[in-house]
Amino acid sequence: MSAGRILVVDDEPQIRRIMRTTLTGAGYEVDDAKTGEEALAKVREYHPDLVLLDMNMPGIGGLAACREIRAGSGAGIIMLTVRDTEADKVQALDAGADDFVNKPFSTPELLARIRAALRRVPASPQTSPARVRTGGLVIDFAARTASNGDRTSHLTPKELDLLRYLTSHANEAVAHRELLQAVWGPDYGDQVDYLRVFIRNLRKKIETDPDHPEFVTTEPWVGYRFNGTLEPF
Repeated sequence: MSAGRILVVDDEPQIRRIMRTTLTGAGYEVDDAKTGEEALAKVREYHPDLVLLDMNMPGIGGLAACREIRAGSGAGIIMLTVRDTEADKVQALDAGADDFVNKPFSTPELLARIRAALRRVPASPQTSPARVRTGGLVIDFAARTASNGDRTSHLTPKELDLLRYLTSHANEAVAHRELLQAVWGPDYGDQVDYLRVFIRNLRKKIETDPDHPEFVTTEPWVGYRFNGTLEPF
């Protein structure tokens, strides 16, 4: 049984060959694409569980391809990049990536990142209903959407996992490390800046005023809190 379907997108043939061999050996079903345009077509045809996407490609480019993929797919996305600046990481996460890996990378690191991107936070008794609401916010876990007033936003897989975990601990302060490890896995815990990007993007989708959040608030020096009493409907 396949561990998941992965689409490798990179303009370097050697990298695509190595990745195909490595990932197939780890039990994944693998396809590849050499351009962003080809990747978009294969996402529609192949329906991968995860896309490994090179950030620097000719043509449409990795960031633009990431945005297009995220607009129409719930697949996990890991951005691959030779650059290691904070701005590049923020750009990748803002474009809808779930994670990023710097080239060159080791096989164990890549496989760990893939497992983290593919893992999902299980539903808890409090959030097991498909739809819940509190105040003007409606969360549809099945459809991966959040609505506030007349605005409905689609959530990325990790945004949904973050929201699911926070709402399952509603009105409790959740520490940064706990949240990172619950959503991404035990190898995470110190990437607080990384978490802030996801929280910021989540607030843009669920809050009336993201700069003055009502639902996902910051617990200084601790983590975050979801405020509200969730009602299934």
